[in-house]
Amino acid sequence: MKALVHEGAPGLEGLAYRDIEEAELKAGEVKVRLKTAGMNHRDLFVLTRHRPEDPPLIIGSDGAGIVEEIGEEVEGIKAGDEVIINPGLGWKENSEAPPEGFEIVGLPFHGTFAEKIVVPAENAVPKPSSLTWEEAGVLSLAALTAYRALFTRGKVKEGMKVFIPGIGSGVATFLLQFAKAAGAEVYVTSRAEEKREKALSLGAHQALDTHEDWTAALNGKKMDLVIECVGAATFNRSLEQLRKGGTLVTFGASAGDEVKLNLRTFFYGQFNLLGSTMGSAEEYKDMLSFIDANGIKPVIDTVFPISEFTEAFKKLEAADQLGKVGFSIS
Repeated sequence: MKALVHEGAPGLEGLAYRDIEEAELKAGEVKVRLKTAGMNHRDLFVLTRHRPEDPPLIIGSDGAGIVEEIGEEVEGIKAGDEVIINPGLGWKENSEAPPEGFEIVGLPFHGTFAEKIVVPAENAVPKPSSLTWEEAGVLSLAALTAYRALFTRGKVKEGMKVFIPGIGSGVATFLLQFAKAAGAEVYVTSRAEEKREKALSLGAHQALDTHEDWTAALNGKKMDLVIECVGAATFNRSLEQLRKGGTLVTFGASAGDEVKLNLRTFFYGQFNLLGSTMGSAEEYKDMLSFIDANGIKPVIDTVFPISEFTEAFKKLEAADQLGKVGFSIS
């Protein structure tokens, strides 16, 4: 089969769309012929984490397709079923943190940027009929990350004020849509006017310029919940927007992973700081039900033929996308 394989060199230089042997199907697994796949910032991370001396790796975490073959002991799913891939491996029930052994499709195991993928049967979930193949293919990792951060960790409620810096990413656009559907009042930031306008069209109450004074622009309003997915570049500015006793959930560090925190300000403010990452299979199914019930669809920037992977990665690396970037495969 054809696949986007990383090997032999760091970064983009090690990527090639080439033939590779299909994985063998084991008991409890299914083989899915993929129609679409979605990119995440994690894919950029994998290009640096997967070393040149490591075995060839098919990257990619998001995808959707049609079940081609089922292994022994598989029940409740059959060849021909339309499915979406849950990229989280080994995290079944909702818990305070991922269990030991939790992994994500695309590293260390082969991922979704391929014509086919073999996954545990429980990770091939029925594709919501409300989603197109392109929408289903780009959904999983970002939407699940947003769902857990907002609902499980952030405990979002109707009427809350929610602050989301850096609205351009796929996760951030899901955060905006999910928070609005939950009845929250949502505030976002971006350095790009186009992204701010799009956020307003998606229901944001106010869209701030990254470079302006956020405290002044908010005119004294304080947030009940801040979801920080940028990192050190915005962390303390985001924290300044939080009301006393409010909660900040963080799961991203693309703009730096070390911050300097004034502890006196923090404990006098009675702030809550929570970490989050991905989510369980239980939360994944709850998330799919939530988007179906609320008619939520991914914001898609561009879908590239997988053979044009270089252009797709450059777009992701430049962070100039609004929403998700995906691949068409078949």
